[in-house]
Amino acid sequence: MRVLVTCPPMLVLIDQFRSRFEDAGIELVAPKVVQVLSEDELIELLPACDGWIAGDDPASARVLAAGVAGKLRGLIKWGVGTDAVDFEAAKQLGLPVAHTPQVFGREVADVAMCYVIGLARQTFLIDREIRVNHAWPKPSGISLAGKTVALVGAGDIGKNVGRRLAASDMNIIAYDPMFTPSDEHPYETANWPERLGEADFMVFTCPLNASTRKMLNRETLALAKPGVRIVNVARGPVFDEQALIEGLQSGHVHSAALDVFEIEPMPEDSPLRAFDRCIFGSHNGSNTSDAVVRVTHLAIDKLFAMLGVGEPVAA
Repeated sequence: MRVLVTCPPMLVLIDQFRSRFEDAGIELVAPKVVQVLSEDELIELLPACDGWIAGDDPASARVLAAGVAGKLRGLIKWGVGTDAVDFEAAKQLGLPVAHTPQVFGREVADVAMCYVIGLARQTFLIDREIRVNHAWPKPSGISLAGKTVALVGAGDIGKNVGRRLAASDMNIIAYDPMFTPSDEHPYETANWPERLGEADFMVFTCPLNASTRKMLNRETLALAKPGVRIVNVARGPVFDEQALIEGLQSGHVHSAALDVFEIEPMPEDSPLRAFDRCIFGSHNGSNTSDAVVRVTHLAIDKLFAMLGVGEPVAA
């Protein structure tokens, strides 16, 4: 029996998990992956594997069909986002699929809050100027207290971000049709894109689906307050990246902190690289060693249950 692992955070720590596969009599297939494997690369590997623990790789109908035509009997999407998985194709093929929901709320929220503070106080810009240009800049930042945040997505990650924003005395308007305010999360709500003109910050934590794809675009940005600061720890295609670039060029958008992009890794010729006040991540918001170990054991447990092997160890 063989299992393919293509999730980069899991692969970084893969030696910690080899014994679980060995004890279950499973051969581990662990290729080098920067962000994702292509469809063609997956089609080359999957038919010889009984199980797959995937990152954000394209689990398309074509890929899944090739896998099922071979040995593939189970797929676990490691992590929270599932937009890369064709669930309908999996259902038609009779392929069991599961993921690991609500496991990174705190970790991604920590990064989002880091970005909010970084944009407010330009800490990343100061660091770069000192290191690269041997300068000693003192830009005037803005205080967080009293500022308004448009929090787009109020699920597990969004609620964790909201707690951190509220602790900084910020006002929160939540945009999420599934969210209901509570004593723990007493945020104002609005329908997207209402009230965007009130927001000093926008923070995106929503899933990628038909209703959120390119929800930040020329039309919605035109409604935003001049000088707005924008954070995206959701998915790159939630933004029309060209519209964001135009907003940065005009100054309507003060700056943006992006952990995710329309194309990943971010292309070397991306115009975004020209904006010094922006902060860039590598789609790494959930990646702490503590969380990776916890979620990897959970993913292995779920896959082993599908395959009928091994013993669970996750809490």
